[in-house]
Order: sequence, then C-alpha cells, then structure tokens
Amino acid sequence: MADSNAADTSGTGDAAGLTKGKRITGDDRNSLAGNLRKRYDAGESIRVLAADTGRSYGFVHRLLSESGATLRSRGGANRPAADKK
Repeated sequence: MADSNAADTSGTGDAAGLTKGKRITGDDRNSLAGNLRKRYDAGESIRVLAADTGRSYGFVHRLLSESGATLRSRGGANRPAADKK
C-alpha cells in the first residue's frame, strides 16, 4: 500500500499536500504559481491545469495572473484561412 504522505511527482496538485479545497498561501502558493506558469507558457490550457491540480478554472486563472503570465486569448483550434474566390 502506497504511503499517502509520499511526494507525488506526476504533476498533480497532490505533490505538497495541495489537495482540493485546501487553502494555499506563502511559499506553497508561489511554488504552485511558478509551476503552473511554466506549464501554461509551454502551451497547456487553463482547463487542463485546473483538472490536473484539482483546482477550479478561476483559481488557476487568478494564480497565472498574479504570477505575471501573459494570458492567451480565448478560442479553440485555429483554422487556416479559407481560399477566397
């Protein structure tokens, strides 16, 4: 049986005991914000980050904003311009 206190390196929010609903402050918050910003800057969406960490979209959006990340505009897959006749 796995130790529930063992560090999780899968990239989820459980790494430092950052479980859903737990208030995150100080160094833990700064660390999580930096981690999420790196992943967001690498192309992951806010929704994916939220699902992976067990946090809400709004929480992840706020952390990214606080960390100084440049947020991308909304939108799905970009389609190439259609040939106009």
